[in-house]
Amino acid sequence: MLQCAIGRYRPPPDALLNTFGQLLRVTTFGESHGPAIGCVLDGCPPGIAIATEDFAHDLSRRATGKTRHTSARHEADTVEILSGVYEGQTTGTPIALLIRNTDARSKDYAKIAAQFRPGHADYTYWQKYGVRDPRGGGRSSARETTMRVAAAVIAKKWLAQRGVTVRGWLSQIGEILPREHDWEAVESSPFFWPCAEQVAELESYMDALRKSGDSVGARVTVVADGVPPGWGEPIYGKLDGELAAAMMSINAVKGVEIGDGFASVAQRGSVHRDVMTPEGFQSNHAGGILGGISTGQQIVASVAFKPTSSLRLPVDGLDVDGKVVEIVTTGRHDPCVGIRATPICEAMLALVLMDQSLRHRAQCGDVGEVKPRIPGKRAPEAKQ
Repeated sequence: MLQCAIGRYRPPPDALLNTFGQLLRVTTFGESHGPAIGCVLDGCPPGIAIATEDFAHDLSRRATGKTRHTSARHEADTVEILSGVYEGQTTGTPIALLIRNTDARSKDYAKIAAQFRPGHADYTYWQKYGVRDPRGGGRSSARETTMRVAAAVIAKKWLAQRGVTVRGWLSQIGEILPREHDWEAVESSPFFWPCAEQVAELESYMDALRKSGDSVGARVTVVADGVPPGWGEPIYGKLDGELAAAMMSINAVKGVEIGDGFASVAQRGSVHRDVMTPEGFQSNHAGGILGGISTGQQIVASVAFKPTSSLRLPVDGLDVDGKVVEIVTTGRHDPCVGIRATPICEAMLALVLMDQSLRHRAQCGDVGEVKPRIPGKRAPEAKQ
């Protein structure tokens, strides 16, 4: 153990295990089948109007049980505001939010309590802690992301007051890609899909997948419009670096791209560079971030979700004694976790942006407007 002059070494604040953010700090707690889940949002400025009903829309967008293509678990997801709000406004003190679990079915996991499901965190949690909560995955369940979405309702409100909007859509499911992009189609679709004429195709695809007992991965793209130039830090607090870390903290995420991402590998520098003109940027291959700092263009991030690992298809695996056993995962599970991940990715983008804005204001609030200021330009929506 490291020692210092004032006693035993303690990790820096940003190393807290269930907390993220610097000035805007979010701590979540609770398990999938525990009595409740919750979060504490610390560092939120005062004066933001908030009420319990404000959380309903985004929580409903994230919720299971709405269509046959997601888990049948049906939670009320009613938010209780325990602190930090007085007479409908944030006070600047810690905001505690709580949601009671009302539809947990722990008996579905009795048979796998002593088994390691392939593709899950069962084995790694066991090795790290020597104990694990097998009910619905415990802390590693996507149920935890409910509180991220709840916290981001406040962040989205604060950002909107400054002209910043955050939106997202499902940009790939399995091998299927959207044929066009229509924002109105995104919110009316059970898949957050931007092409209305493909919904029937996706319905059939998911029905066949669910019948087979298998699963598939997905890709979610999120964008932020109205972000001014200057947010982010040059080295360790890079905006794109913190966005990547935030997205990678979401369950089942295996890849994050900023702007063109891995497509940049095959591009020439003469194509990838975003040329500036007095009328604005000619392209946005960088996803609105250069050198870790926002350019004033649209922020673009894409997130890859792995196929769901909870399958009813039997497979040989190991139990806690190292013996080979047949593993069958029962219970209510999503054949594609990416279907309802759009509001989760939006939440992480909003929370990171609000934190970065507060940090920028703290350090550079007296800098004033720097010229020239190049107008931002959206990347063509059909290509996002």
